Amino acid sequence: MKILFPAIDLKDGQCVRLVKGDMDQATVYNADPAAQARAFEEQGFEWLHVVDLNGAFEGQSVNGDAVEAILGATKNPVQLGGGIRTLAHIENWLEKGLARVILGTVAVRDPELVMEACRRFPGKVAVGIDAKGGKVAVEGWAEESELGVTELARKFEGAGVAAIVYTDIDRDGILTGINWGATLDLADAVSIPVIASGGLASIADVVRMTMPDATKLEGAISGRALYDGRIDPAEALAVLRAEQIDE
Repeated sequence: MKILFPAIDLKDGQCVRLVKGDMDQATVYNADPAAQARAFEEQGFEWLHVVDLNGAFEGQSVNGDAVEAILGATKNPVQLGGGIRTLAHIENWLEKGLARVILGTVAVRDPELVMEACRRFPGKVAVGIDAKGGKVAVEGWAEESELGVTELARKFEGAGVAAIVYTDIDRDGILTGINWGATLDLADAVSIPVIASGGLASIADVVRMTMPDATKLEGAISGRALYDGRIDPAEALAVLRAEQIDE
C-alpha cells in the first residue's frame, strides 16, 4: 500500500507551512507540534514526515525539542529532515527513536557520508532531493547546485538508501498538484523507491499515486492540502487501501 505522509514542518518550535520554501511566507497551523502528531495518528495515518526548517538553513538541529515531543506523542514511525549533516547527528536521532533520517544538503556535499550512513544504519537513511528547474537545491533551498536530479539519485544506486524524497520547490506549498512527470521520470531512472513531495493539492493526486505507472512510488507527502481541509484523511486513506485490495 502506498503511504500518504502527513507533514509537520517546524519553524521556531511551531508547525507551519511555507510557500516555495520561503521562510518569510510561513503560515502557523499549530503551535503544538506534538498535538498535531497525535491528531494525524488519530486520523489513521501510519507515518509522519517532519522537517526542521530552521535546521535546514543553519546546518544543525534547531527544533530538536519539538521533534522529541513529537516522538513522544505518536507511535507512528517518523522520518526527519533538515540540518542533519554528520554521522553523529544521524546516530543521535536514530537513538532517540526516529524511523529514518532524510539527508539533503550533505547528499550533494558529501555523498560518501551518505553511503557510510547507509552501511551503519541499514534501512534508516533516505535522501532528500529538492529541485528547482531540474537542478538540485541545497542549504534549505537557498542555494542551487549544477547537479541534475537523476545524476544525484544515481550516485546512490546500490548504496542501501531506503527512499528518495523528491520535492519540486516551484510547486511546494501552492497547491498546484505534484509534478508527476518529473517525479515518475525519476522513479523510472533508479531502483530506489521515490516519495513525491511538493504541491499535493487534492484527492486527484492521491488517486494518481495508485495508477499503474506509479508502482515504483513509496508514497507522497501532504502538507497544506491536509491542513486546509482540501483532502479528507478518511477518503484519502480509503483510496490507498482500495489499491492494496486490487493488488
